[in-house]
Formats: sequence, structure tokens, C-alpha cells
Amino acid sequence: MSSGGFHVHGPHDHELEHAAQHEPKGLAGHLAVITAILATVGAFFSYMGGATQANAALYKNDAAIKKTEASNQWNYFQAKSSKQNLAELALDLSPSDEQKGKYKDKIARYEGEKNEIKAKAEALEAESRHYDEQSAEQMHLHHRWAQATTALQVSIALAAITLLTKRRWMEVATLAVGGVGVLLGGAAWLHY
Repeated sequence: MSSGGFHVHGPHDHELEHAAQHEPKGLAGHLAVITAILATVGAFFSYMGGATQANAALYKNDAAIKKTEASNQWNYFQAKSSKQNLAELALDLSPSDEQKGKYKDKIARYEGEKNEIKAKAEALEAESRHYDEQSAEQMHLHHRWAQATTALQVSIALAAITLLTKRRWMEVATLAVGGVGVLLGGAAWLHY
């Protein structure tokens, strides 16, 4: 504050002005930028890891639902088979041709119904397998995103150690581990 040419700074004003006028230089400045970039990329990787894990669970749930529906169809198929077997037994035990004709019609009807039910059950099982495959793919991607996130977290920790020890070779290690994390994230992005 000025009064008659005399200027008084607060205890931290000089440092704030200095920081605002000068960009960070040297190891600390590099590490600050590297850490900010790694943290930003790591946040994205973490989000993608969570999203793929949620997708895997949803696909697994859909697979279970389709498997249950297929099981219901197979139970229905079994019930129709039992009815058909009873109709075939009744055909063999029937004394009159009129009754035999009636049972032959029922047997043919049950056979047609069983074929439709079987086709529906097989289609539901195929859907269930498809959802299981999608779930497995999403879990693979989740693991890849998690590996990438972990590598970036290790890289950020190395940056902190580098700042404390002021060792340039640690900065290289920080960048190398961060690079591995980015490569793993790229693999996840490309579905490898």
C-alpha cells in the first residue's frame, strides 16, 4: 500500500507477484506440468475403467436373463415332449382307428410345437453366449484401463520422488512409466 512514495508488501505478495511474472523453470516446473498431464490422462483412464466394468456387469446380467429365458423354454420343450410321449403311448394302447387318428394328430402337433420351442430356446442361448462374450471383452478392457491408470499413478508418485530427490534420472523414469501407462490406455482405446 502506498502512502507518500512508501510501498509496503504483505509477507506473501512478493512471491505471488514473482510467480505470476515468471513461468516455472527447471526440474520443479517440468514436474509440475508432467504431473498435471499425467493426472488429467489418469482421470480419463479411471473413468473408462469404471465404465467398462459397469458395461461388463450389465452384459453379464443380460446373459443371465437370456439363459433363464432359454431354461424356461427348455422346460416347456420337456413338458411338450412328455405330452407327446403320453400321446404315443395312448396311440399304441388305443383299440379303435378313430382314437388312433386323434392321437396321431396330437403327436404331430406336439412335434411341431417342440420344434418351435427348441428354435426359440437355442436362439436365447445364442443371445446369452453373445452377452457373455461382450461381458468378457468389457472386462478385458477394464483390466487394460486399470493397468494404464495404475502406471500413471506410479508415474505421478515417481514425479514426487523426483522432486524430493532432485535426480534427473528419476524424471526419465517418471516419463517412461507414464509412457507405459499411455500405451496401455491406447491399447484399451483400440480394444487390444
